Amino acid sequence: MINRKLKMGMIGGGKDAFIGAIHRIAANMDGQIELVCGALSINPEIAKDSGQSLFLAEDRIYLDYTDMIKKESSMPADKRIDFITVVTPNFAHFAPAMAALDNGFNVVIEKPITFTLDEAKQLKKRVDETGLLLCLTHTYSGYPLVKQARAMVQGGAFGKIRKIWVEYPQGWLSKLSEREGNAQAAWRTDPKKSGKSGCMGDIGTHAAHLAEYISGLKITHLCADLNIMVEGRALDDDGNVLLKFDNGAAGVLMASQVAAGEENALKIRIYGEKGSIEWAQHEPNTLLVKWLDQPTQVLRAGGNYGDRLSSFAVQNCRTPGGHPEGYLEAFGNIYRNFALTLSSKLSGKEATKEMLDFPRVEEGIRGMAFIENVVASGQSNKKWTEFVV
Repeated sequence: MINRKLKMGMIGGGKDAFIGAIHRIAANMDGQIELVCGALSINPEIAKDSGQSLFLAEDRIYLDYTDMIKKESSMPADKRIDFITVVTPNFAHFAPAMAALDNGFNVVIEKPITFTLDEAKQLKKRVDETGLLLCLTHTYSGYPLVKQARAMVQGGAFGKIRKIWVEYPQGWLSKLSEREGNAQAAWRTDPKKSGKSGCMGDIGTHAAHLAEYISGLKITHLCADLNIMVEGRALDDDGNVLLKFDNGAAGVLMASQVAAGEENALKIRIYGEKGSIEWAQHEPNTLLVKWLDQPTQVLRAGGNYGDRLSSFAVQNCRTPGGHPEGYLEAFGNIYRNFALTLSSKLSGKEATKEMLDFPRVEEGIRGMAFIENVVASGQSNKKWTEFVV
């Protein structure tokens, strides 16, 4: 490994934003990364104040991301950043990510990867051309027991997978909050900033990614019902999707942001011929393993359970059993695996398969295709529509 921290620049994520602080905590968690520059807001005052509050050098607090990329790319190797994290709203993902790749910078990007499927494909083409790394922060795949579930399912412990049930209910948009001064609600429900879909684009993509990540299967057909439950809203805030997978398995995906009283109740169940798993984000350190002919097992996350968890789960456990690890740690695991992979690459070494276990541009394309196909299905009178990438 290279004998230094990786240098990170950030676009978006100023003091008026939500997700930027989460990214910075996650990136800093393992001491592998340091934030050295940023264009943290399109508002010059917020950009400057945010940079100063993070103790960035004055000459590396930028008011425009194009200026940041231009100046950072001309710096000597010992000062130049190694990668750029993009945490702007959906509509402003593509341009800075492409500019970063064009100037030789690796990229971490908040999901969904872009505003359109075509943009995602353009990013993949550039990633392939440059050989640079692109990491997509599908947070929930960073949990140790999600990785354990994946290892068991794909290792054949449950036989052929027959049924996948994934749900993601939230309640925070049960009112017309976008007209009540809620900035997060305002851009997420605006088609010009969020894209074709609201709820399905925001959290349905997480559910779809989790289903494909754990099962190792791909969605091939779907039948979607999208709803706008709050009068006056421009994008869907609720939806139900029937799924077909490439091995013949059937699936159900439910996502809603008007499930009053719910927080982030992401839950997945996967059923095979011989048994099944059940995992919920509200209790992320627990994985229920249910068998056709045995009592249910309860697997727990923890660094002292290495004798019974997969190498992928152990790689992402941080504390002894019984010490809770949650959302921030899962986010940190994605950054750590990305950082270890990038450090290996920079030092001319081969990354391990555990290091390489983080979402990439391919998952970003699948996510954008999910949005496009769900919206198309929701507008169609056909029962089943083919999942087109």
